[in-house]
Amino acid sequence: MPSLTLAYWCVMAAVALPYAAAYIAKIGSFRSRDNETPREWAAHQHGWRARAMGAQANSFEGLPFFIGAVIIAHQLGAAQAWLDLLAAAYVLLRIAYVALYIKGLGSVRSAVWALAFLVNTAIVFAGR
Repeated sequence: MPSLTLAYWCVMAAVALPYAAAYIAKIGSFRSRDNETPREWAAHQHGWRARAMGAQANSFEGLPFFIGAVIIAHQLGAAQAWLDLLAAAYVLLRIAYVALYIKGLGSVRSAVWALAFLVNTAIVFAGR
């Protein structure tokens, strides 16, 4: 049975990012009663908590492209080491993106988003 490549493990890490962003937003503020209407709770957040929820939404939005890119690259026979490097770079950029989003550094965050998008595009075309 083949094992998961590093690129596939990076997909798993990218899947965890939106949940991590939401967890960060909820630390110290989200109570059990808020679980009855969690979107209402999220809508009333301000500052870094609201930005963390925004990072969660954007992380979910970016997942389909990344997952598809990794699958396409595998199917097209991309060099595994190159694919793994690109996938790891994408995840690290997305981690930085979430941190920058939460800190409210919009211009740098947007630049990191663009770089991650370019890396993701490179993944699609990494196949031979």
